[in-house]
Amino acid sequence: MADEAALDAVRAAMRSVRVPGHHDKVYKDECSFSFDTPLSAGGLYLNLATWQACGEEFLPLDHQRTGNSLYLHEKWHKVPLSEEERAKVDARPEKLAIGGDGGFQAEPDKFRIEKQQALVVYPQGLRVQLPCPELPELVLNAINAIAAHDSASAQEQVAVWEEEKRVSRYAESLPLLDSGRKIPSDPSQWRCDDTGVTENLWLNLSTGHIGSGRQNWDGSGGNGSALRHYEATGRKYPLAVKLGTITPNGADVFSYADDENDMVIDPKLGEHLAHWGINMLSMSKTEKTMAELQIDLNMSFEFDKITESGFTLQPLSGPGYVGLKNLGNSCYMNSVLQVLWTLPQLKQRYADPAQAIFTSAPQEVAADFPAQMAKLGVALTTGRTGMPSEEAAPMDHDAANGAPHLGGTGNDDATSIRPQFFKSLVGRGHPEFASARQQDASEYFQHLLEFMTRAERAAAQRLGIAEAPPTADAFKFEMEDRIQCGESGRVSYKRSVSTLLGLDIPLEAATNKEELEEFQEREAKRAKLKEAQADAYISQEGPTPGAPPTHIAKDTPEERVLPKVPFGASLEKWAGDAVLEDYHSAALGRKTHATKHTRLATMPPYLMVQMKRYYVAKDWTARKLEVLVDVPDSLDLEPLRAAGPQPHEELQPEDGDASGGAAEPPAAPPAVQPDPEIVSQLVGMGFSENGSKRAAVATQNAGAEACMEWVLGHMEDADFNDPLPAPSATTAAAAGGSPEANPESVMMLTSMGFTDQQAGAALKACQGSVERAADWLFSHTDDLDSAVAAVLSAGGSGAAAASEAGGGATAKLGDGRGQYSLVGFISHMGSNTACGHYVCHIKKAGRWVIFNDEKVAVSEHPPRDLGYMYLFKRDDAP
Repeated sequence: MADEAALDAVRAAMRSVRVPGHHDKVYKDECSFSFDTPLSAGGLYLNLATWQACGEEFLPLDHQRTGNSLYLHEKWHKVPLSEEERAKVDARPEKLAIGGDGGFQAEPDKFRIEKQQALVVYPQGLRVQLPCPELPELVLNAINAIAAHDSASAQEQVAVWEEEKRVSRYAESLPLLDSGRKIPSDPSQWRCDDTGVTENLWLNLSTGHIGSGRQNWDGSGGNGSALRHYEATGRKYPLAVKLGTITPNGADVFSYADDENDMVIDPKLGEHLAHWGINMLSMSKTEKTMAELQIDLNMSFEFDKITESGFTLQPLSGPGYVGLKNLGNSCYMNSVLQVLWTLPQLKQRYADPAQAIFTSAPQEVAADFPAQMAKLGVALTTGRTGMPSEEAAPMDHDAANGAPHLGGTGNDDATSIRPQFFKSLVGRGHPEFASARQQDASEYFQHLLEFMTRAERAAAQRLGIAEAPPTADAFKFEMEDRIQCGESGRVSYKRSVSTLLGLDIPLEAATNKEELEEFQEREAKRAKLKEAQADAYISQEGPTPGAPPTHIAKDTPEERVLPKVPFGASLEKWAGDAVLEDYHSAALGRKTHATKHTRLATMPPYLMVQMKRYYVAKDWTARKLEVLVDVPDSLDLEPLRAAGPQPHEELQPEDGDASGGAAEPPAAPPAVQPDPEIVSQLVGMGFSENGSKRAAVATQNAGAEACMEWVLGHMEDADFNDPLPAPSATTAAAAGGSPEANPESVMMLTSMGFTDQQAGAALKACQGSVERAADWLFSHTDDLDSAVAAVLSAGGSGAAAASEAGGGATAKLGDGRGQYSLVGFISHMGSNTACGHYVCHIKKAGRWVIFNDEKVAVSEHPPRDLGYMYLFKRDDAP
């Protein structure tokens, strides 16, 4: 029975209560300003007017911001599971999925939750325990609707992520040869037709041939006879099924076809198997599926060197040592964020003024980047995770001053946070980063910097940084290309800005070539021995039925030898001369050859270096370059500093010279839209979406192969990853007129608060690029009217007007002595950046620390030679 005084207070405050509908967002999982949850010491308070939650610490702020007085207070307690309940949780996953029945549990339950609910009237402090039927109907309806409503994060997050398989295009009309062969149902009678091996067998669904799977580098897996059979039969029969995986529910089917080359779905699998005498309904699994083999890898994470497996690592916790939980496949984001938050300016910009940022946030705090960045920063820099430790952890005597807690707590919830709000916000609307798929950390790093720059410019006054450069400028550097005409000797200089220095790895510079050649010779001898043994088996009558072959040797593989390439060799390759065969010389007025080299015009406070370990093989599949790169602790880049035009040099004319040689006008881009299927294929190979679209347009959608050739020749173009200009803009610009603004682009900019005229001027100044136009508008907030007038008065010369208005000039970038120290690096394990796992190592207080999602520990052997991205700090940077 509720207290009458409390009920009166509820009735007096209920006018602001709202009942959420199906499409409304209810943020009931965690506090909008911190990582407090219902499991936190003070529980969680859900505002019945805004449907946004706050922790006990932020209850006064939420009341002040919204004027609401009624809150649903939820306080949860963990109760350990019984042995029976634990056994169910520990059951082995059956499929490669995150969450859902039979898949990996992103956060395996070790407890059951006991929940307490109350209605709180704030600031009076009155409480009504729930359930309470005496409450007004509106309040009861709101509470019930909130309880039944999915949280906003659950609505945005993919609840179950499974490895996607597509239906094979060859399944429907697959040819089935009539050889008279019938495959026995007894697995003990299955043999490779070529070698006699009995494991990892694949049945070609068209020919009935049984072959062995492909061999792994360490000798395991198989001998590849199934693939050789596909090639020997003219590459006409691409579908093969793994025999040991057949069940009434399906089986592993692989397509060897060049345009699939992956696990696929065969909708007519039962019919195809029946042709060879196999009754799918009577079969049971005798071998691990490909998903289970990957699960073994994911469960053990035996990526020995990068994760420092085999070493007992000392756990760390506390300020600066907070882990980030994996949200399914978010290790790429976690690694980038941990490295990014080593910058002290982030703490100064977001974490220190967090209270002011929260106070000035818009109503939907979860959609406000400054607030979510501040929320993340406070947790990472102060160690406030919203969860109390369940075990007292040993602590350094300086822990109160920011030193780490040693020994760990045994409770990941107390030492790590779940950045779901941040991931949803930054990835919202992006075709890749909004998904639960693995992503390229370098692409996310650049996307996050761009996203943060736009957010900081939009909120510059609120953040108090109107005169300060955006955070991304700490990484920005200017590159200078010097191009010399091979015939006239005249030179030209071109500058571009980037936030990532990508370096190729020249294998020819390996320092252990002799050791590598000896290892490869031994591997070749082993392969020949196995082949000879297989040939000898084929010449025999075969083994006794039911008995496995015993004469094929199985040796223990030795530790793999990888090329060792000095880091300096990659720098030399980047700075070396490149030959341009199709260069238009303004001095000659025609095309000729030229040489180009690149230098650094500015040295940024922080330099992010990417080692280009991933490439596309001849079969158009994404591959990884297995190589060790010796990255140093310190780096001197002054020898690579740009010098600019020299007194003795004769420069190329910009628009032709007095002798009449005129530069050819740039060819107008074709008025064609990129083929989505081609773009999808290129993106699947690991290239950026914008670069793939440019390739499709440049080749007139000539096909994936033609586009790939274009990509390989233009990956280093400064605008390769830039969005395509609007078709109307490019067409008008090519005709020498003023590009008309794309209506959709204008609408995107006006949704940010700008007028149609301002949006049109920005698009005109930036040749139709929405992203550049947004940056242009935010960078001119102080003089927007005059900048817009300058662009509009310039007629067709939008680019010139932009330059006059200040938009075309490069902002002054940070510069200093080009001497750097390594402060962190991100490593990736996997065959390409679309799969695998990311881990980062950061140097803190003179020692290396490994951040493996929620696990944080002292690093015993930091794998600097296997890194993918390296962060260097300029020694004289403040």
